[in-house]
Amino acid sequence: MVRREVLDDFLRKRASENGAQLINGLFLGMQLPQKKGESYVLTYNDYNSAEGASRNGEKKTLEVDVVIGADGANSRVAKDIGAGDYAYAIAFQERMRIPDDKMEYYKDRAEMYVGEDVSPDFYAWVFPKCDHVAVGTGTVIDKKGIQKYQQGIRDRAAPRIAGGEVLRVEAHPIPEHPRPWRVKDRAALIGDAAGYVTKCSGEGIYFAAKSGRMCAERIVTNSEKGTRMIDEYDLKEYIREWDAKYGATYLVLDLLQKVFYTTDAQRESFVELCEEEYVQTVTFDSYLYKTVQGNNPIGDLKLGWKTLTSLWKNSNKKPDEMRTLV
Repeated sequence: MVRREVLDDFLRKRASENGAQLINGLFLGMQLPQKKGESYVLTYNDYNSAEGASRNGEKKTLEVDVVIGADGANSRVAKDIGAGDYAYAIAFQERMRIPDDKMEYYKDRAEMYVGEDVSPDFYAWVFPKCDHVAVGTGTVIDKKGIQKYQQGIRDRAAPRIAGGEVLRVEAHPIPEHPRPWRVKDRAALIGDAAGYVTKCSGEGIYFAAKSGRMCAERIVTNSEKGTRMIDEYDLKEYIREWDAKYGATYLVLDLLQKVFYTTDAQRESFVELCEEEYVQTVTFDSYLYKTVQGNNPIGDLKLGWKTLTSLWKNSNKKPDEMRTLV
């Protein structure tokens, strides 16, 4: 399970080693070109020479030809180019150091929890992070209740995390679908700024990195390695390539979340289906290759029938008692 503080530091260092100029700063906004060929003027606080926790930084400007907005779900680049809003979930988690014997249990294991007590429309988790675990949950429809659901996952996972010490508390908005516009003129959005987080799983890191690479490669190719000024059409080629490659994945995972994360009866069907070897194979391959896998018509037909019968059965019976962890 990736730790962002480690991954991000690695990416920064690799970019620097390959010639990128790193600026430790806070992006404040940008002035858009007023006519064809003009530069974007970025305004930011430069912290490179500042020291201490209360550092204010030095306000500076930077002129650039192309802007790639990789500034997260609350993207200021998206706001400046009028990219539009999207629905979002709130993800809340606690980084927690647990006793060594309990940490050993999570050495090769990540856990997902479903149920009304931990989230009304998503899942909760205990994910290992090398020497500690992340315990959290998320929701779209009841953001104000996030603390209640966090207590729910704490209660459910209690035998696994007993004696744990909270190291850090984190909360993030998670986009629920791509923004209405992801390109304007010579500015493009990638990652969370563009809304590239998958439903059902909530995965975003791979798609952030992949969209950044695809966008950058398109700029390099269409600018003829910097000898030609690109335009909006060039950047829209990146969007078309992205949608063609991953559009189906987003649609399928959106459907799965709506079908299986809505009620406890449907979640019970989700758990039952995950016991099927065919489901495990298709799921593993889909996560591995990041596109929807499975081209076995007979397997798909059997899975469809089992899905319908499981949904009917669980919707028309009294729910089983909550099982406790050993």
